[in-house]
Amino acid sequence: MKFDSFAIVDWSAANDTGPSQRADAIWAAVVRDGRGSAPVYMRNRTLCEKWLIDLVETELAAGRRLCIGFDFPFGYPKGFARVLTRAPDPFAVWRWIEERIEDSPQSNNRFDVAADMNAVFRGIGPFWGNALSRDIDGLPRKAGERRFEGLPERREVEELLTGCFTTWQLAGRGAVGSQMLTGVPVLERLRRRFDKEIAVWPFQAPDRPVVFAEVWPSLLSDVVDERLSRGGIKDAHQVAVLAQALARLTPDELAAMMDVDTPEEGWTLGAGHQDALMRAARMLQPPPLKNDCFSMPPGVDWTPVDTALERLRGAMAPVTAPEVIPLAQGLGRVLARDHLALRSNPPAANSAVDGYGFAQAATGPGAQILPLVQGRAAAGAPFDGQVAPGHAIRILTGALLPQGVDTVVLEEDTDQNPQQIAFNGPVKPGANTRPAGEDVARGATALPGGRVLRPEDLALAAALGIGELEVRGQLRVGVLSTGDEVVAPGSTMDPARTYDANRPMLLALAERWGYVPVDLGHVGDRREALRARMDQAAEKADVILTSGGASAGDEDHMSALLAEAGTVQSWRIAIKPGRPLVLALWRGVPVFGLPGNPVAAFVCSLIFARPALGVLAGSHWTSPRGFTVPAAFSKKKKAGRREFLRARLDDNGHAEVFKSEGSGRISGLSWADGLVEIGDGARDIAAGDPVTYYPYGSFGL
Repeated sequence: MKFDSFAIVDWSAANDTGPSQRADAIWAAVVRDGRGSAPVYMRNRTLCEKWLIDLVETELAAGRRLCIGFDFPFGYPKGFARVLTRAPDPFAVWRWIEERIEDSPQSNNRFDVAADMNAVFRGIGPFWGNALSRDIDGLPRKAGERRFEGLPERREVEELLTGCFTTWQLAGRGAVGSQMLTGVPVLERLRRRFDKEIAVWPFQAPDRPVVFAEVWPSLLSDVVDERLSRGGIKDAHQVAVLAQALARLTPDELAAMMDVDTPEEGWTLGAGHQDALMRAARMLQPPPLKNDCFSMPPGVDWTPVDTALERLRGAMAPVTAPEVIPLAQGLGRVLARDHLALRSNPPAANSAVDGYGFAQAATGPGAQILPLVQGRAAAGAPFDGQVAPGHAIRILTGALLPQGVDTVVLEEDTDQNPQQIAFNGPVKPGANTRPAGEDVARGATALPGGRVLRPEDLALAAALGIGELEVRGQLRVGVLSTGDEVVAPGSTMDPARTYDANRPMLLALAERWGYVPVDLGHVGDRREALRARMDQAAEKADVILTSGGASAGDEDHMSALLAEAGTVQSWRIAIKPGRPLVLALWRGVPVFGLPGNPVAAFVCSLIFARPALGVLAGSHWTSPRGFTVPAAFSKKKKAGRREFLRARLDDNGHAEVFKSEGSGRISGLSWADGLVEIGDGARDIAAGDPVTYYPYGSFGL
C-alpha cells in the first residue's frame, strides 16, 4: 500500500467569513514524497472545497497517488442506513445528506436536517445537541431526552478508541456529528466530480489514484501536545503531525491499518495500530538547510580546495527522515541512530571445539581419567542437567557449557571409550571455551548511527537479535541538464549540437553511491520552463545536481534563475579541471551547479558532491584515501590551483596520466582508473617522483 502524497483536513462546521485566523476553522497539511509544507488555513468550507479540488487535480496531473484524511466519521452505527434509506449502503446516506444540506460561509441547516433524520424513527431519534437559540421540533438539546430503539450508541471503532465522541452528538466541545453533516456533502460532490479516480476507504478498496480515509488526530495527542507547548494552534499542529506520521509508515504498516471489514460503519485509519502510528510520529524530522548556508566570508574571491571543502562540510546536514525497515532490506541504507546489542554474542558461554567438558578445578597435572556422564551437549541442543566435579561430558562446537563445566579439552587430545576419557593435564581454566559477550556484550553499541550498512553489518545485527533497523530515508538525487545545444545521444548528427553526456554520468554516480537517482530530464534555454522544472524537481528530489548554465553569460538561465531565488552562491574554486561551483537552495532543496564540461563535472562530483551527499543522506563526511606512488610522467605546474589528472597505474605500480589535460576529452575518464592530485603550490615532477594517487574506488566507485 503506497501513496506519494498524504493530506489531512481538520474539518469545522462553524461559519466564518472574517480575515483573521481562528482555531475553530479548517486546517490542512500536505506531505508529498516525504516532504511536508506549512499547514494551510481556510476560514470556511467553501474555500476548502475549492482547495480540495485543486489538490486532487494537481496530484492526478503529476501522477502521484494521494490519500486524504478527514477528521469526521464516514458512517453511522450499524442499522442506521437501512432505517434512513432502506438499504445498508453508506453512500446512499451520503447522497441523502448532500441533497438536503444547505451550506454557505454565513450559515447552514445541519440541525434541521438532523431533526428530519430523527423523524424517521419512532419516538425521538438518535441525534441530539441543538446549539441554536431557537428550539427545533424533534432535536433535543440533551442526550437524555431521546427515545429510540434498535441502534447502538457507538460504532465498533468508537468502542475501541477512548475519548472519541459519537456520531449522534451535534454540539459541544469535541462533538463530531455536525462536522459529518457538513463534510459528507463535500466528499459526495468530489466523488461525482472525479468519478472513478476516488475510492472511499473502507467502503471501497483503496486501489484508486485518490483515497479518502477517516482519521482521528487525537490518536497522536501526546505528540501534538509537545508541539503545542512551543506555541501555535492545535489544529494546525494536528494536521501536520498526522500527515507526516502517515507518510513515514511503511507500505506494509499502512496496508495492515487498512485491512478492515466494516462495510457500513466505516473505520478510523490507525485505530488498533496506535503504536506504529506513534512511532512514525516521533521520528525526528531534519530541519531544512539555512538560506545562507553556502555563503563565503566577505572578501573571499578565489577559494582553495581545502577551504571550499571545509566550508561545504559545515553547511551540510541530513535532509532525510528516519524510517524503520526489516533487517533484510538494510543493505546500503544509512543508520539513523546507534543500534545496541539486544543480546550478547555469544549469548552464553559455549564450546569453541568438539571435545569433552569438565570442571577444571577437579583436574590436575599428569594423566587424567574422568568418567563420562550420560548424554551430550550440542549446538541448539543443550544438556539438561549438571556435570559433577571429576566427571566429563561429550560437547560439540557451539554447544552451551552445561552447569559444572568451565573447560573443554580437544577431542584429538583424548583417548576415550563409552564410559571414560583420558588426557594429559594440566589444562588451562576456560580452555577452548567462549565466554558470554566475548564478541559484543548486551547493551553495547553494535552499529553506530550514520553507518552505511554492508553485508557484514547485517550479519552482526542479526547475531545480536536486531531484526529491525531505524535508517534514514534514501536520498533522492535529481539530475537536470540544461541548454538548447544539448540533445539526447544519437538523436542528431548536427555538429552544432552536444550530446548529453553529463546526465547519464551523474545519474550513474548517484546510483553507485547508493542513492535514488531521479532523472529530471533536459530543459532548453527558456527561463519559465526551467523554473517550472525546478519546482517539480523540488518535489521529487532531496538534492539537485545540474550541469552547465551556471556562469554569467547571456544564456546562463540556471544561474540567473537561482539568483532570483536569493540563495545562490558562486564559488570560484582554485581547482583544475573545474573552478565554478554554484551552490543554492531552491524551495529549500540544495542545488549543486556543476561545470558543463563532463571531465570537470565528474571531478567536481567526486571531490565536492560525494562527501556532501553523504552528509545529506545522514551518513558522515567521507574523504578519499590516497596512496603515494612513483610518477610515470613528468610535469611542471605553476602555483595557484590544485590539479587532478586522469591517471592509472601501470604494470610496475607507477601512475601514468592521460595524454591530454583538456576537460572536454571524455575518453580520458574511461581510460583512467583514478586521479593524481597535485597540490596548490608549484611543482616540477619528474618520472619516479612520489605523487598522490586516488583510485576511483576511494570515491566509492
